[in-house]
Amino acid sequence: MPNDKEIRVVVGAGSFINNPGWIHTQEEELNLLKREDWIRRFHSGSLTAILAEHVWEHLTYEEGVRAARICFEFLKPGGYIRCAVPDGFFPDPEYQRIVQVGGPGPKDHPAASHKIVYNYRTLTQMFEEAGFETKLLEYCDENGQFHYRHWDPGDGKIYRSLRFDYRNRDGNLRFVSIIVDAIKQQ
Repeated sequence: MPNDKEIRVVVGAGSFINNPGWIHTQEEELNLLKREDWIRRFHSGSLTAILAEHVWEHLTYEEGVRAARICFEFLKPGGYIRCAVPDGFFPDPEYQRIVQVGGPGPKDHPAASHKIVYNYRTLTQMFEEAGFETKLLEYCDENGQFHYRHWDPGDGKIYRSLRFDYRNRDGNLRFVSIIVDAIKQQ
């Protein structure tokens, strides 16, 4: 088990290695729903940060709450989960077709295993049910208006975001995520 003061973990890293110095994991080695996986690798209250980019939509809402509670246990006071998921309020029909429950999804990310499409309200509610305080960083509201709060990629870089996704480079939003920091209070 790591014993560094700053333990930062990426869950469901896939082929993305956007966060040097973080521990990159796959579902087979660190499953969000299997507390025993976490116990094998970490001490309770030992993690500074957990990053989950387009992972939580592969869980039902109830599984999401359960996973968040497990993460809460392993985070230090003041630790956080930076989570990004597809945005149910992004007003692009093609985007919604791709991210919908059951697919079809883009070629590099099969949506067939999506179990939920969150909006900013349901995602923050899910984390708050698990005991976290939330801070929205990027999201669309009910009117499709995009909201952005400056965030530091050093605290967990999200590729599928306003600043880093190549599909948004010309100033037109084509792919957005709800990005939230779920913080375990001191």
